[in-house]
Amino acid sequence: MALYSQEQINTISAKIKDVRFGMLTTLDGDNALSSRPLTCQQIDNEGNIWFFASDEAAFTHELAQHPQVNISFAKPEHNLYLSVSGQAYVLRDRAKARELWNPLVRGMLPGGLDDTHLVLIRVRIQSAEYWDAGAGAMKQLLHFAKAAISGRAAIDTGKHTTICL
Repeated sequence: MALYSQEQINTISAKIKDVRFGMLTTLDGDNALSSRPLTCQQIDNEGNIWFFASDEAAFTHELAQHPQVNISFAKPEHNLYLSVSGQAYVLRDRAKARELWNPLVRGMLPGGLDDTHLVLIRVRIQSAEYWDAGAGAMKQLLHFAKAAISGRAAIDTGKHTTICL
């Protein structure tokens, strides 16, 4: 079992804490990639990302055959992009559901915590990559404009980091 660095998990969590949706990409029964937006409910201290879902969604059944997933998060206004790869599990855990519950989830699961279709998706993070430009949009635009004029690749387009858990 891998040793997870709390610092690495905290870095991932901090990067996406204000990003409302992640695009969860799965492999379907025909080996085709498919994505859908889900709201990240929590990144726990063990390196799991938690989502609510309905077991009526086809992708929840496909996860048993193809548990490898990717979740992409973007915050373009801050030039931040994050891609997380991991192993997904579909769980029926009412205690965890109660812990994570918020009223906005009722829009997807009208029966609330008692909805018979309520499931949790737990994604065990295996690796993450992020691109964090940090610089303002104008500075980035300037770098790209210089590159376009000079015919050379843009420099200082941001920080690219890979984290393996």
